[in-house]
This record gives sequence, C-alpha cells and structure tokens, in this order.
Amino acid sequence: MIKPDLQSPLPQSPQLQSFGNRSSDIGTEDGFMKKLEAIASTAPNDAVKQEFITKEVPAINKLFTRFLKNRKKVIDWDKIRPPPSEMVINYKELSGCSQEQRINLASKLAVLKLNGGLGTTMGCTGPKSAIEVRSEKTFLDLSVQQIKHMNERYNIRVPLVLMNSFNTHQETGKIIQKYKYSDVKIHSFNQSRFPRILKDNLMPVPEKMYGNDAEWYPPGHGDVFFALQNSGLLETLINEGKEYLFISNVDNLGAIVDFNILNMMDTTGCEYAMEVTNKTRADVKGGTLIEYEGKAKLLEIAQVPPNHVEDFKSIKKFKIFNTNNIWVNLKAIDRVLKESLLDDMDIIINPKVADGKSILQLEIAAGAAIQFFNNARGVNVPRERFLPVKSTSDLFIVQSNLYSLENGMLVMNKNRPFTTVPLVKLGDNFKKVSDYQARLKGIPDILELDQLTVSGDVTFGANVVLKGTVIVVANHGSRIDIPEGAEFENKVVSGNLRILDQ
Repeated sequence: MIKPDLQSPLPQSPQLQSFGNRSSDIGTEDGFMKKLEAIASTAPNDAVKQEFITKEVPAINKLFTRFLKNRKKVIDWDKIRPPPSEMVINYKELSGCSQEQRINLASKLAVLKLNGGLGTTMGCTGPKSAIEVRSEKTFLDLSVQQIKHMNERYNIRVPLVLMNSFNTHQETGKIIQKYKYSDVKIHSFNQSRFPRILKDNLMPVPEKMYGNDAEWYPPGHGDVFFALQNSGLLETLINEGKEYLFISNVDNLGAIVDFNILNMMDTTGCEYAMEVTNKTRADVKGGTLIEYEGKAKLLEIAQVPPNHVEDFKSIKKFKIFNTNNIWVNLKAIDRVLKESLLDDMDIIINPKVADGKSILQLEIAAGAAIQFFNNARGVNVPRERFLPVKSTSDLFIVQSNLYSLENGMLVMNKNRPFTTVPLVKLGDNFKKVSDYQARLKGIPDILELDQLTVSGDVTFGANVVLKGTVIVVANHGSRIDIPEGAEFENKVVSGNLRILDQ
C-alpha cells in the first residue's frame, strides 16, 4: 500500500491527473492511492490538502483495500444463529431508576444526532433536520427541547452533538445559532467525505477535490466513530467526564433518552447496546441482530445472498430489527479505535447511477460495530422508540391526533385503542411536502385507523375521520375531493366519491 509522503509535494504531472486511463493501475491499491494523491493536488490551499491527506486519504484507502480483499466474500448462511436470550434483553426486564440515579447517569451522558441527511426525498432543500414536523417545530428544535427539559429537570448539562455531512454542515452551522441562548451546549462536527467509485474500473470518480459535490458522498453513519475521533470531540467529551454516548437518527422522533437502558449499561459493564424492536410488514428490509461465530453481529439485507433474501425478510425467522438507536461507552470507542478493531467493520456496497455513470459507494453502518465491543447486547424496546419520518406518509402520522407534544417528545394519545401506529401509504401526488400540505386542509382524525392507502389526485377537507382500513383511489384523469367532515370506516373510495363496502 502506498502511503503519502507528507514532507514532499504531491504529484502534479498530467499523467497522474488523468490516472484512471492507465490500465495497469486500474482497480489496484496503488492506482487508487495515486488517484487520491492527484485529487489532493487540486486542493485550494496547503491546509486543506494536508487535512485531506492526513485524515481522509488513509480512511478512504483503508476502506477500499478491505473492499478489494473481501468483495467476493459472502456471509456463511449456515453459521447464522438467532441471538441467544442473554444477547437480547427485553426492555420490560430492565430495572427502573430513582431520581438520584438519573441525575448521576445524566451527568455521564452526551446525546448525538446523525444529521447528515437532506430533505430531498420530500422535495425540501437543506438539512432534513430543518423540516417542520409538529407544531411548527423542526426535528432539531425537538431535539434541543428534549435536552433542555432534561437538563432543567435534573440540574445537569447533557450536551447535544450533531454529526453533519458535507451536504448539511454549513447550513446547520447557521441554524444552530438560534439556540445559543437555550442553555443547551451544542457540538457540531463534519463526517468524512469520500469519492464515489466507478463500477467498471474501480477508480475514484472526481478529478478535483472541489467543484462537483455529486462526485462525493458521506460514507454512512458507521463513520461516526472515526469522525468523532478526527474532530477531537471524542477526547473532549471524555475529558469532560462523559462516559456514555446515545446515538440516533435525527429524524427518529421516538429516540429519546431512556435512563433504564443507560442504567443497564452502567451496572453491567455493557460497552455497546443496540435498540432493536419487533418486525412488522413495514420493516422486512431492516438490519437484524444475529449471532455469528459466537458474537453479536448486525446483518443487513445488502449482505444477504440472493437466494436467502426471502428468508431474511421473514418475520417468523428474523423477528427483530435494528432501530439505529445505539448506546456506546466513550472510553470503549477510544480503545477499539486505538486497537484498529473498527477497521474490520463490514462494508455495505451501495450501487448507484450518477451523471449517467454506474458507481459504487462503500459505506459502513454504526450497528456493524457491535461485534467489537465487550459485553455488547441488544435491547428489545417498545415500538414507540422507533418513529422515523422518512416520507410524507410518516409525517402524516406524527402530525395527527395520534400524538401530542410534550417537552419536545411525542406522546401517544391515550384514546388510541391499539398499541401500534396505522400503516399509511400516500401516493406520489403527496410525495413533496408542498404538495402534501396543499392536499390536506387538515390532518384527519386517525385514532381508530388501521391502514390508509391513497393513490392519484386526491384532496382532504378539514375534520375528516378515518377508521379501520380506508383506500382512496383516483384513477388517471379523475379527481377525488374528500369533503369536510366526511367519515369513512372500512371503505374503498373511488371515481367521484363512489363508496363501496369492502
């Protein structure tokens, strides 16, 4: 493996600038490294170049080297075992905490939100965390409110940490200025920026370090451990006396601090706890916790051999999935990084098409780190701790009367007769937040709803009530306007509000 000579200037020759055309070097470690050096030579100044060489290049090259070594390696399906009972604790079996215990535990805690995603799926620009989700509050507003309430209640100072991507870092820096008088200490850092790789020759796509962000990508939330160290924040938190880090996606509105889980870690010496919850039909593609060669391991669908994909999706065989709510001991993170254990985290190969080119993104998931920590385990938590907002269908649920908002936390309506949330599928006409808002004069009453499917050109008036299973289908060229105050229970609505019993 070629390592950059940090004392000498990087290669500037034209042959290195067009390195991807040299067939003898294509798809090799040496060739890949030389192309990275050529990219680095286009940095706007020496400081940026040096940071890229010392921090990003080794990580990029290490990931690529592992990819070359293991790309034909597949998981041995016969070695997969369901996690034993001692590996996954039922949340109901956890001990409760006294006020004194909570104060002590909170003093050791930092909360990290994964804040690298954009709101493009829902037609928004900028960080997804800036989308308004409830009572004119954004994801970030709710996170800050939760921390503020906890700090005031226990008279402590739990910091909020944001891991951004190059897509969100600058805008997030502006947004968090509004919280500077909130008494919540916010740390914000940027995760790594890796070059996309051409599928046909396994060479980095970019020719320059800057100019086209589409040629780069953030390498998955598993980068959180490395980026935390590179930013210096891992050392800072440990020096401040913090012992535990609670990591979750910023768009998971169910991911609030739970002292029962934290207490379990503190009393048992568990270095890593992954929150899992029971699968439903909507979660069949979610990563699952397994035992593999005697250790806890996260199995993602991308790692599953094609002939076993349907087995993986089975709710009976794989009953739980990873919520990506993760609790980790900070000193343990420091140790496994220094011992280079995380260098062996499983790689997820994510194929995409960008600018008409078939490319690969090599990514790592935070859950894949579980096998490298001592006494690691899963905690099977109630479904209410997994409430992600990935689409306007999810937004519809969290904005409805199923929930109220208390101190930044969503609280399920006590009048809901079921413990689960309804399955909602809004069609493409609702995909963008702007269209979604235009088509809803008010969020319907869905307290007794099991399932809602909407397709085509449909609008909802105010004060609509939906119960049981409701399907609304406007065929091509037709439109359905649900009138104000309408109530549907177990109905199919089609045509010009023609109602058919199911």
